[in-house]
Amino acid sequence: MAVTVTGVDEGSIAERHRIEAGDKIVSINGHLIGDVLDYRFYMTDSLLQIGLACQNGRERKVRVRKEEYEDLGLQFETYLMDRKHTCKNKCIFCFVDQTPKGMRETLYFKDDDERLSFLFGNYVTLTNMSLEEIERIIRMRISPINVSVHTMNPSLRVKMMKNPNAGNVLSYLPKLAAGGIKLNTQLVLCPGINDGDELRRSIEELGALFPQLESIAVVPVGLTRYREGLPELRPYTREGAREVIATVHEYGERWLRERGERLVYPADEFFLAAGYELPPYEYYGEFPQLDNGVGLLPLLEHEFFEALENPPSLARERAVSIATGEAAYPLIAALAAAAQEKVAGLRVHVHKVVNDFFGHTVTVAGLLTGQDLMRQLGGKALGEELLLPQVMLRHEQDRFLDDVTVGQLEEALGLPVRTVPNDGYELLDALILAREG
Repeated sequence: MAVTVTGVDEGSIAERHRIEAGDKIVSINGHLIGDVLDYRFYMTDSLLQIGLACQNGRERKVRVRKEEYEDLGLQFETYLMDRKHTCKNKCIFCFVDQTPKGMRETLYFKDDDERLSFLFGNYVTLTNMSLEEIERIIRMRISPINVSVHTMNPSLRVKMMKNPNAGNVLSYLPKLAAGGIKLNTQLVLCPGINDGDELRRSIEELGALFPQLESIAVVPVGLTRYREGLPELRPYTREGAREVIATVHEYGERWLRERGERLVYPADEFFLAAGYELPPYEYYGEFPQLDNGVGLLPLLEHEFFEALENPPSLARERAVSIATGEAAYPLIAALAAAAQEKVAGLRVHVHKVVNDFFGHTVTVAGLLTGQDLMRQLGGKALGEELLLPQVMLRHEQDRFLDDVTVGQLEEALGLPVRTVPNDGYELLDALILAREG
């Protein structure tokens, strides 16, 4: 085990101790270093003895005194210091398997890496992990860990994930909780498979991990039109979505009374599918599951109306447009109407874009493509600037899922395009204030 140094920061501790690119960090204070978790954990001590395998073939020890969290100034090929752990499951609902052929390679990569869970909040299934790796997480106090559970029924989990180890690793959850590791979990529900009584079982067994359990997100399966050769699944009907919400609310309300926390939350998509109004801002507590689409729209609405109480000044009359997916369209249209009523001289055009690329069952803005935007917005009233949700570009800095770039969209539509994060204050600013430069 060792990690190779690819660069050294000028003026850093590492440079002062003559550590060079090409050297390998073998150990810190006697602990072998194999990846970013080892390195970050052991380099926080104030007194270090670093074992090096130098590029010239020599081995040497470097003794370092530093502040507890002072950085050594070392650079590595990747932030993980080795390759990402890939997913070994073949989940019946996997979105990557529903992506058409011929797109860029990164869209087909399935990560299942506990280090990404710690560093970036990614979800892991635990199927890649050994008992020794679970013990390392506990020893290093790597918390929280985000886990894609889907069901607490071991045999059903094997069936859904098509991995014979998928059921056995559920035993890691109570072990992590007993070790003091906080857990955020998600259940992707497939109608008639892991909802109903199976959903109750999963919620109850995960709830038994409280107080280490921080949250459960209940999310509907996402289905594209590219499912040839894949297991037959169907989207949630209005009635089915209402049954899920009723089950989740039953447990959430009880836990709110008994534990002071709701803990389990349906994704916004369930409320939209059910034809219900979204819960108020206060329902979501600390919003622990935003990345799973839990409370995204209520948070945006709350922030927007709070910002609208004292909006920025409009320097001149301004007309702008917003494009979004079907799911968020009613709310975005309502926010735009409120802004126009409050701010004289502001005109906002809101356009609903249907997902022709992945299929009409996909309604979230984050999965809209550049070609659908071009096709459906061409010739529409767009004003002087087009605003888009930033999640449309979450996989790359400047391009949509179909490799259309922001620049190409600007050229096709003939106006500037600006992306806006899911933040009500920034959305209002973008509506009123022209982009600098």
